[in-house]
Amino acid sequence: MATWVVGDVQGCYRTLDKLARRLGWASGRDRIVFCGDLVNRGPRSADVLRWAREYGAEAVLGNHDMHLLARAEGLAPAKRRDTLDDVLGAKDRDELLGWLRARPLLWRAGAFAVVHAGLLPQWSADDAEALARETEVAVRGRFAELWATPTADAWDEGLRGLARARLVLAVMTRLRVCDADGRIDLSFDGAPADAPKKLRPWFEHYRAPETVVFGHWSALGLYVGDRAICLDTGCVWGGTLSAVCLDDRSLVQEPCVDRAM
Repeated sequence: MATWVVGDVQGCYRTLDKLARRLGWASGRDRIVFCGDLVNRGPRSADVLRWAREYGAEAVLGNHDMHLLARAEGLAPAKRRDTLDDVLGAKDRDELLGWLRARPLLWRAGAFAVVHAGLLPQWSADDAEALARETEVAVRGRFAELWATPTADAWDEGLRGLARARLVLAVMTRLRVCDADGRIDLSFDGAPADAPKKLRPWFEHYRAPETVVFGHWSALGLYVGDRAICLDTGCVWGGTLSAVCLDDRSLVQEPCVDRAM
């Protein structure tokens, strides 16, 4: 059995199908874990969700997945580049959204953790997993309240309740840069060299021994370090869809055959 982690698909269904075939992946034998952002910007978000649900794939929630859930609840307006109508208008909408909402924020196996965006320097892998489980309860049960809660700009052990969950959600689905004390800037989406003063890529401050596999940062692109692997290689923008095998760290990339709409 092989375990593959796949980068941001974002509705690029045909590219996903080609990648799965190239991996020699077989349902029931091998495992696929998506590192978030299954949907949006690409042309076939609903089909990507159906594929993942039908074949029993694992996935963590990304910021575009959260935006879809918020739109479905009437909590967020449509954005200019949204391509979510195929999900929101689907006959199997409730099944697809229910499956998506039940996804975790962090997936962990052995020496690896998968998260969409990043982790803070104060967190061990055990801390991050516990915080993810806490926050998932709020996503599934108090989503409207959680979505309306302001996001703190730094980690504080004293945070409690929805304020704590809101920061954890923001970090795990949107983080790119922070400082050594856990202060974050969620607005930054450029290349690491252009990060605001005193802020660095989150993985430069990361201290836990587990390797974190993540996406979310197309301006960073493919990054393979000892304890951090970024798989967002801009598939939806005409790049590639990337996958890493956790068994031997081998990489496979499939050129995009879909395009942002």
